[in-house]
Amino acid sequence: MSEPVCIPDATPPVDLLREAALFLDFDGTLVEIAERPDAIAVDARLGILMNRLLSLLEGRVAILSGRPASEIRALFGAQLLTVVGSHGMEFHWADGGIDRIERPAGLADALCAMRALAAVDSRLLVEDKPLGAALHFRGAPETESRCHKLASELAERHRLYLQRGKMMIEVRASGGDKGSAIRTLMAEPPFQSARPVFMGDDLTDEPGFAMAAQLGGAGILVGPARASAACYRLAGVAETLDWLGNACERAA
Repeated sequence: MSEPVCIPDATPPVDLLREAALFLDFDGTLVEIAERPDAIAVDARLGILMNRLLSLLEGRVAILSGRPASEIRALFGAQLLTVVGSHGMEFHWADGGIDRIERPAGLADALCAMRALAAVDSRLLVEDKPLGAALHFRGAPETESRCHKLASELAERHRLYLQRGKMMIEVRASGGDKGSAIRTLMAEPPFQSARPVFMGDDLTDEPGFAMAAQLGGAGILVGPARASAACYRLAGVAETLDWLGNACERAA
């Protein structure tokens, strides 16, 4: 992961999206983080906003999430939206094409081990992803060290990547992240030749912030101030949706 370089606190200018390619994290950025991943819904406001952004930016909008890409596509319905899931390694293109690496064999054992732990503590939640296995401990924060220990052992045993996140720990396929995903997207139409802007809230978004800056764009951190490779910051999901709406109004 790229090293954070500063503590951003400046609000992004509303004209930042002019001639930009917009890349958006989902949980914690467009929607509030829920107790369970399956408790999330896309409301009418967010659906309308995404359509406005797609029109404004002529299709140069993509969601980059740790969730499976199919989940994000299902939440947004029929919108012609490019989605990158599994932390940058699963591409569902707006035209219906899908690119995804092979599922690591060791994930089956990792899932069994995580489920065995969750079986003795119903507050823990195991998430089976196309390219990863995640252990959520939001309902039992005092088990964080135990969950991290198990995931670290599984990652080492099966040569999987250890992915830390907000109140969760995941083992997943290696070889990609949100930064590499942005680099791939920026080489393809309609994103080519635009200025990348990436909005995210978690440590998993740091490679995306760094890549956006490297390619001449900017990162926007969503949430409390912390060291980050982002240039700007918004206080939370509500402020992010307001800022995106204002950017659309300014462009119109």
